[in-house]
Amino acid sequence: MPTGWVVERPVGSIAERHRAEPPLDDRRVLIHEVEDVAVVVGSAQRVMPAVDGPAAVRRRSGGGAVLVGPGEVLWIDILLPRGDPLWNDDISRSVGWLGGAWCAALAEMNVEATVHHGPMVVTRWSEVVCFAGIGPGEVLVGGRKVVGISQRRNRGGARFQCAALLRWRPDEMVRLFGLQPEDAASADLEGAAVGLEVDAVELSEALLGQLP
Repeated sequence: MPTGWVVERPVGSIAERHRAEPPLDDRRVLIHEVEDVAVVVGSAQRVMPAVDGPAAVRRRSGGGAVLVGPGEVLWIDILLPRGDPLWNDDISRSVGWLGGAWCAALAEMNVEATVHHGPMVVTRWSEVVCFAGIGPGEVLVGGRKVVGISQRRNRGGARFQCAALLRWRPDEMVRLFGLQPEDAASADLEGAAVGLEVDAVELSEALLGQLP
């Protein structure tokens, strides 16, 4: 258990957890073990799933869509009060410490990862699919994204929503959103991200051990 962090394991559907407003009064970690499946879209995302499939759920943070479900991603929220020593008013620099913690956790599992410290990398598909683009502080393996991090801020602090990719299914994202041309979209997404062949529980425990 990391010193100084409150660790919680919320219950409920994916939609219920995204509607919840956890307090920003302390350093807090929310580890989400989900049983249902949903396409979680960003707060300002305009393109929605075009075919029948998992329910679409809108989160309060930005970015593109993530397929959330058992074995798809490890979903962990990090809550930080404003004024905390880890706080940074510069949004582009505010996630670096968290990306570093993910990298250290992956290193414990013999996965060599790096943090993206440059500007936002926007691609043809990144407005729709989270793992098609790269934001500051996000985590890469061999240049391919493995941990996406979005954030929502208010006067109380920030909620960093992390998705560590356990399985990458680019063809499913192409199908769900009707991306065209299909072959080009599939090829681009295939090279943009990669699933982590690790145990989700072990990775979550490793991350807890690396939080400052």
